[in-house]
Amino acid sequence: MNWTLALPEIVLACSGMGILLFGVLQKRESFHLCSELTVGAFVLAAGLVVTGSAGHGYNGLFTVDTFSSFVKLLVLAAAAIGVIVSLDYNEHANLRRFEFPVLMLFATTGMMVMASATNLMSLYLGLELQSLSIYVLAAFARDELRSSEAGLKYFVLGSLASGLLLYGISLVYGFAGTMEFARLAEALSDPAHASPGLIVGVVFVIAGLAFKISAVPFHMWTPDVYEGAPTPVTAFMSTAPKVAAIALLMRVMATPFGHLLVQWQQVIILVSILSMLLGSLAAIAQRSIKRLMAYSSIGHMGYALIGLAAGSQAGLRGVLIYMLTYVFMNAGTFACILAMRRRGRMLEQISDLSGLARTDPGLALAFAVFMFSMAGIPPFTGFWGKYFIFTAAVQSGLWTLAVIGVLTSVIGAFYYIRIIKVIYFDAAEAAFDPRPTALSLVVGGAALFTTFFFLIPAPFVAAAEAAAKALIW
Repeated sequence: MNWTLALPEIVLACSGMGILLFGVLQKRESFHLCSELTVGAFVLAAGLVVTGSAGHGYNGLFTVDTFSSFVKLLVLAAAAIGVIVSLDYNEHANLRRFEFPVLMLFATTGMMVMASATNLMSLYLGLELQSLSIYVLAAFARDELRSSEAGLKYFVLGSLASGLLLYGISLVYGFAGTMEFARLAEALSDPAHASPGLIVGVVFVIAGLAFKISAVPFHMWTPDVYEGAPTPVTAFMSTAPKVAAIALLMRVMATPFGHLLVQWQQVIILVSILSMLLGSLAAIAQRSIKRLMAYSSIGHMGYALIGLAAGSQAGLRGVLIYMLTYVFMNAGTFACILAMRRRGRMLEQISDLSGLARTDPGLALAFAVFMFSMAGIPPFTGFWGKYFIFTAAVQSGLWTLAVIGVLTSVIGAFYYIRIIKVIYFDAAEAAFDPRPTALSLVVGGAALFTTFFFLIPAPFVAAAEAAAKALIW
């Protein structure tokens, strides 16, 4: 058993327990110091991921390869951004409690386990470690009714999804006799040997994982939880957990069930189409920018699933590139939303952005960059993410899926460009409060990456290509 393969996860888990003890024993306020230590733990874990070796360990429960390393680095980057943008918000919202970064750290540990899981049991353990932490984070503002409601809704519906996933795992184990991905792949190398009960189990597994990426029809929690949870928690939930969950879905579908592509492809196609349609249409009527971003995320997960439905290495590469672009434009958007504070009060309505270009040109420009990118307008990253996804779909003959993706992108562009219209052409409101340096750095860094990605895409595309090759179809 090569225990060093899980060294980044072990470091994060030990750091979480250490920071928890430190926070408990500190006599004075320790939120900022614990947050800084958490970001430091993320940086250390990222270093260990980069320098670590590949291999299989823990009797088939855990694997480190180029795919898991790519996903882990992306998750760690998103988690670090989530902690950084929470500092000023928690200060103003009276949420300065050291448990906040600790919960983010434990959630990230679960996501790291998800990225390397090669057994249905380790898959479930990583997923639940992530989920239990986020349930608490969603309800962290316990004095606010909205936050408590968000946490409760997420917990109840999340428990239902966990039940579906466990039922699917039990069916797979019952009909295949193993939970190891490698042995499942061997047993199912001939699709004719797949019993109807096993196929039903796979569908339940897909349903449980689809909940975690808020894909239709398992999306019902998303708008209320996004709106009710503290905004830094929403920023965190909309990036890192989505990356980990869709990576887990990719590994599960590609490795143990890759030979059953014909059986599960139609399910993924249906979920993808429904997600794109609902995400693009339901967002049009929204007036709260957080609810709009919730429906937007549903649509984006639909686009990402196109690559998985393609059933090819190009499709997997497209999903990874799409998630890379999605994390930074989404994190940047939420950083801009966190800057929407006037006279100490957080604002969430799209109308509150009225005339922002005349009171804060820098923030207005960043907002415009992220909105254009989400709409898929070149040369921003959102365009390149969709380009790789749609190209893979066309190469696999999924013309209908690609056409629906393009049409829903056009519909979605309406509400993204409407925000830009409000920012640049509506009458100016009073200026927002000055924002902290850390928030400005996140906004600026994400905007630069989103704008200039097209100048240096080669290293990222090559990394995604290598990661996709690690999954055996």
